[in-house]
Amino acid sequence: MERGLYPKASAFKLDRWVWPHFTPLELACRCGKFCGGEYFHDPDFLDALEAVRVRIGLPLRINSARRRALHNAAVGGAPLSQHRVALAVDIDVAGWGDRARGALRKEALAAGFTGFGYGTNFLHLDRRRLTPPRTRPAQWDYNTGGMTRWMSYP
Repeated sequence: MERGLYPKASAFKLDRWVWPHFTPLELACRCGKFCGGEYFHDPDFLDALEAVRVRIGLPLRINSARRRALHNAAVGGAPLSQHRVALAVDIDVAGWGDRARGALRKEALAAGFTGFGYGTNFLHLDRRRLTPPRTRPAQWDYNTGGMTRWMSYP
């Protein structure tokens, strides 16, 4: 299946969907204002996300994935946010223990994720292209002290 933009998640043919733990609807833009649920399909990204889900054995609740530019601006997203090209997800980890959070971070690194944004109750993951001189994943904190806590998880 090729990478591509669909005006609505429902336009994607589910008979071609091979990622059992996710749906196009939960990965589509959820603004409800600027579009009708636009979905960007990227099989490599989905393979990596599915691998993380299988390896940790816990459901991954997606808070945010695809965002249209206007939606991204409305929620205070970075102008060049990876959410705008649908190569990012924010995973809700409220109520998760230290071990589960540590496993999520570890397995995301192993699956090839290259962008990590640490929040108190969520983890942003993306697969941004690393070009020299950057050869290590990008990591940042959402001004919550989350990165320090995330780095302490086993």
